[in-house]
Amino acid sequence: MATIATTKPSPKPAETKAPVQRNSIAEWALTILILLFGTSTIAQPFVIPTSSMHNTLYTGDHLIVDKLAYSPSGPISKYLLPYEDVKRGDIIVFRHPTLITVDYVKRVIGVPGDHIKLVNKQVFINGKAVSEPYAIHMDNYLSYRDNFPLGELDYSTDQKMADRANQMLRDDVVNGELVVPPGNYFAMGDNRDNSLDSRYWGLVPRDNITGKPLIVFWSYDAPTEDLKDYNLRHMIDLGLHFFTKTRWNRTLKLLHGYPLG
Repeated sequence: MATIATTKPSPKPAETKAPVQRNSIAEWALTILILLFGTSTIAQPFVIPTSSMHNTLYTGDHLIVDKLAYSPSGPISKYLLPYEDVKRGDIIVFRHPTLITVDYVKRVIGVPGDHIKLVNKQVFINGKAVSEPYAIHMDNYLSYRDNFPLGELDYSTDQKMADRANQMLRDDVVNGELVVPPGNYFAMGDNRDNSLDSRYWGLVPRDNITGKPLIVFWSYDAPTEDLKDYNLRHMIDLGLHFFTKTRWNRTLKLLHGYPLG
């Protein structure tokens, strides 16, 4: 019986692939984003549920918060990461002093050693009136709120908040001015006449400050009750109105402090 002999074809020389050109900047950017936003210990999302920071931050703004900005720097890490001190005019995220599980966002007005007062809504820091282009005011007038720290607390908060505010008024007011003690900060909302802030619950301890907002990654026009609790109504609203109620002009809006004093 005849057989047919077969021979294997000689192997082709291996093709030399052209080296893939890589965009090192893009790769580094992607790596940094993964490192920053892939863990809540470095950065975390945060939603603004109220109007106390209008018009800087809108109700429904979703933020990325830098949790390393104010971290204590080590002997090596201080040369690698942009650690900084809390400054006047910074927007900060912090654990509320009495509602310890609740995060607040306010603007730092006074740092340790500062003398703070308000006269007819105008803020004075260390005896000088400061410009606040970000602040908005209403036409109404309340003596304590607008001439802080003169007068008596005129807002009915819970007892723990009132106690902290009254302790501040008792211990840290000298000659009609609040003198910010070491390790504490005086913070207010930019929506100055509609903000529950240090005037009403006292100073922010340094240890409570957890970070600073970096960027608005999404902004959606929704009521406070939906933003505090992502309920079924909010899910339906998102499905029906995502494109029309998203504030596209605020997408990827960078956030910065404003130098005061």
